[in-house]
Amino acid sequence: MGVLYAASVIGLTFIIERGLALRASKVMPPEVRAALETCRTANDLPMLRRICQQHPSPLARLLLRAEEHRHYTRAENTSGLETAARYEVSRLERGLVVLEITVGIAPLLGLVGTIYGLITLFAELGATGLGDNSRLANGIALALNATLLGLITAIPSLVAWSYYNKKVDSMAIEMASLCDDFLLQLYHQDDANELADPPASRRS
Repeated sequence: MGVLYAASVIGLTFIIERGLALRASKVMPPEVRAALETCRTANDLPMLRRICQQHPSPLARLLLRAEEHRHYTRAENTSGLETAARYEVSRLERGLVVLEITVGIAPLLGLVGTIYGLITLFAELGATGLGDNSRLANGIALALNATLLGLITAIPSLVAWSYYNKKVDSMAIEMASLCDDFLLQLYHQDDANELADPPASRRS
């Protein structure tokens, strides 16, 4: 029962912690998204960089990385950004493995507690007999409480784990879309500038 209580506390802690960490305003701050929407030319990049630095978040870090490596080729920048995105997603998934473990072990711990309680109860009954029915009923109730506590611990953890996994996936897709649009616009601006001001070798 002590292990089950500890598992329930740990599960509840990570449910609350992930709920706070996976808020959209923490992962993709509205200020960063607004700055990204207004970033249309190279002159707007300092503004975007400043907003991203003021609101550190997974999306802000990805945009800063893409902007800082704009001198790379588009393929190189995209490849590096994908690696950085996988790292950011792994950070968002931190703690979900604890919920997954809790979902798996809580019912098993409850079953172990039930079996152990029944073994202890029948061992005592073998020594003292069935003279006290209330003692038998209380012993069975205590044994079944372990199963109940295991299920009460596992069910919320399972719901939270499923919900947070889906939320991380949807956020990852949305951030990938925003970063793709930013890269497209970033290199489109460079191509337009190059066409407007061709190198001397091309002019000659």
